[in-house]
Amino acid sequence: MREITDVHVAEPGLAVVEVAAADDEPALAVQELLAARCAIAPADRTTREPGEPGVRLRCFLDLRQEPGS
Repeated sequence: MREITDVHVAEPGLAVVEVAAADDEPALAVQELLAARCAIAPADRTTREPGEPGVRLRCFLDLRQEPGS
């Protein structure tokens, strides 16, 4: 996964959420829950890190905006 940079959290209300789960289904379900509550730049897939269990998913939130904005 790419590094989180200052731009991702440059203003109040911006956040980066990284989810670790056993497989794709729960990771994507968490992303859906977040998308129902705030504006989100969703991940289109999960990633697997060699030597680490499960999958990872990273999404970017903007808590200043309503979902779907």
